[in-house]
Amino acid sequence: MTDGLLTSVVGSHAHPGWFVSGVAAAERGEFGPADLAEMLDDAVDLAIRDQESAGIDVITDGEMRRAGFFTAEFYRHLPGLRALPPDRRLGPAGHDQQHRFEVMAPLSAPNGLGVVEEFTAARPRTTRPLKVTLPGPYTLSGRLVTGPGGIYETRVAAAEAFVPILQDELRRLADAGATIIQIDEPSPAIHPDAPADFVALFNAAIEPVRGRARLGAHLCFGNFLGRPLAARSYAPIRGAMLGFAVDELVLEFANREMAGIELLRELTDAGRDVAAGVVDVKSYDLETAEVVAARIDAILATGVSPERLALVPDCGFSQTARWAAIPKLRALVAGRDLVLGRLPAARSIRPPATASPAT
Repeated sequence: MTDGLLTSVVGSHAHPGWFVSGVAAAERGEFGPADLAEMLDDAVDLAIRDQESAGIDVITDGEMRRAGFFTAEFYRHLPGLRALPPDRRLGPAGHDQQHRFEVMAPLSAPNGLGVVEEFTAARPRTTRPLKVTLPGPYTLSGRLVTGPGGIYETRVAAAEAFVPILQDELRRLADAGATIIQIDEPSPAIHPDAPADFVALFNAAIEPVRGRARLGAHLCFGNFLGRPLAARSYAPIRGAMLGFAVDELVLEFANREMAGIELLRELTDAGRDVAAGVVDVKSYDLETAEVVAARIDAILATGVSPERLALVPDCGFSQTARWAAIPKLRALVAGRDLVLGRLPAARSIRPPATASPAT
């Protein structure tokens, strides 16, 4: 349980134009190591400053050190993969044009996945609670080619191979001082009928850090180019969500016009905290504080306790222009403040500079 109505973000921050240009230049070989390090440090500083100036309580480093969409960066840390061209190169951009890989050797990450280094670089750059994010095992397996005759005959087998890799990364994150960790595992919501034991995979991955950090699970419906990838209902995976051994479930609602918010009461009654998406990252309609406040009021009207509710955008901002992301962050905080001012025994909910591990 938290102090209640804290604001946070899901993970990624919007990329400014100079950063996109710099990443492209670096990929063309025009940057030296010092140039690249400087640009990445500047990008993290910008993401942190944007969140802090908006008043966000629990921030991230914006995932600014990760190249490509969502999971793309992590495959750079895995030897034995061979990049494959997309089957479709022409026409409107879509999920089917994303990166994918042939597995040439059993999965390993000899030097980790890079998340520990992201955290240790960001931690001194802010005094606010810092959340760390990384994908879950089934989601990481989604870009790998599996099948008969391959290293992994099924996606589930590949996901199982990611479990010890994630265990090691999470263990080292906790050792480095990370106290708020979110596992991004949208795949159950996108593939609810997949022949996978999502709960067993997820809980095995987080086992080393249970009790050592506040743990969250983010489940959404896809956000590449601001487009969902599945029917947008949590109903088919309610049981799986309750099986995840986490403190908080991070879910999207604003883009779905707040449909299904009754589920939040069920989740909190079952002992989970919830972080509800009340800002739509897939729309360029800029919410006002009043619109955000109305969405929060709708959630509270279901009976969710403010002490179990945090407020976030639906997903990361990597697919949203920065000119829109900044006012959306400000509206998130302003809307929360409107609601807080109306609650009985309203009080300051600014969290301490460092978060305490969950017990």
